[in-house]
Amino acid sequence: MPKRLIHQRRGKGSPLFRAPSFRWLCKVSYRPLDKVEAEGVLKGKVVDILHDPGRNAPVMLIRYENGDEVYIPAADGIKVDDVVYAGVNAPISIGCVLPLKAIPTGTTVYMIEGKPGDGGKFVRAAGTCARVVAHEADAVYVELPSRQIKRFHPMCRATIGVIAGGGIKEKPILKAGKMYHIKKAKGKLGRWPRVSAVAMGAHAHPLGGKRARTGRVPFQVDRNAPIKYGSIAPKRTGKRKK
Repeated sequence: MPKRLIHQRRGKGSPLFRAPSFRWLCKVSYRPLDKVEAEGVLKGKVVDILHDPGRNAPVMLIRYENGDEVYIPAADGIKVDDVVYAGVNAPISIGCVLPLKAIPTGTTVYMIEGKPGDGGKFVRAAGTCARVVAHEADAVYVELPSRQIKRFHPMCRATIGVIAGGGIKEKPILKAGKMYHIKKAKGKLGRWPRVSAVAMGAHAHPLGGKRARTGRVPFQVDRNAPIKYGSIAPKRTGKRKK
């Protein structure tokens, strides 16, 4: 039997590829959308800023004046005891949650809802942010970190600012054990360590075995081959004659 591809193994859903949510600190989401936020404003306070093993960004705990508590990714520059607001009449300041229709063009935002009331689905990674680029009567256009322009409902909520922890990718990983624990916390041990193709045996990969290292391995593969490398179904090979 040939070797299964990595996306086939991931799609099967074995425990190796499942994110261990029981290790996560909390559920990151906005409070349920209600009349208070849709028509007015709700005052809150940043009670604590916490580390979540399952995420690469710190999480801030916000306690609102009506007693509700929510966890959302911490904004860069926010600190404990800062006052934040949520609602259509909230000020445009770091950490405040507003519907997109109330956010001016050019403002940086994060944790955007895909549809009103879903809690926030887009732009949640450390150091990322999106930018509001245009408003229409029934839509707001936002430029995502991928440079894609996406259309959102005007009542979708977002948080003002940039997510903290942007330098986490620059921190050097000095030993393999550190990477092991990073991947384990996020359920990615099935994709790490990534073994080079030429380091494999000949039975495991077309480029495996000692013969592949000498450079005398065919560089053309069939279009329907299970593993794609080199020239895929080329019409011809070799140098063209003048």
